[in-house]
Amino acid sequence: MEITQYPLFQVLSTDDQVYVAKSAITKDVEKGNYLVHQGESWPNLFIVEKGQLAAEKDTYDGRTFVAATFKTGDIFWGISFFIENASMPANLKAIEDTRLHLWSKKALEPVIRRNGSFSWELSRLAVERIQFAGEVLETMTFQPIAVRLARLLVGIADSEGKTSIERNLTLDEMAARIGSTREMVCRVLYRFSDEGLIKIPRTDFKIMDQENLMKKAQK
Repeated sequence: MEITQYPLFQVLSTDDQVYVAKSAITKDVEKGNYLVHQGESWPNLFIVEKGQLAAEKDTYDGRTFVAATFKTGDIFWGISFFIENASMPANLKAIEDTRLHLWSKKALEPVIRRNGSFSWELSRLAVERIQFAGEVLETMTFQPIAVRLARLLVGIADSEGKTSIERNLTLDEMAARIGSTREMVCRVLYRFSDEGLIKIPRTDFKIMDQENLMKKAQK
């Protein structure tokens, strides 16, 4: 793999970059399969080369919500990479065919310990994740479901550069993304349709009024 394309590894010496590249384990995870399950100890760090993973958290009442998604170029790690035997707080599930590069704690720990700049970059990434988690929690707690769903639709459309969104996500998956139920998602989708914001053919969601959908997402 070309390690220098990732900013995290650009701070390393040439020798350490070569070592990190050679110690990487490439892993393919098919859509719908799990990289790791909630509750497991998993002392690894990964980079997404292509595809997408979702961090799905099971709740006490049997529901699932998506706490984060990891796309091409994103870096994440199991808690036990830093804290011995700590359990994963969420499942990591491929929501499309995904290729990862993995490093064990044993492989990377010597590099971390002898490179202050590398440690700093990891710390910065950890703070960004904490900040993001706080924003997700605030949204789940205080934002109405209609706002959360509008943000999801706008976000998918923006990432794909389209006004027609393929229905790759089931109602349950959409509900997991916004911390709701499939019944509420279905109800709000049809409310958006009645308001002329979207159309709901069988295979996709067509955004008919992007301006007002974006306004709804910003409330």
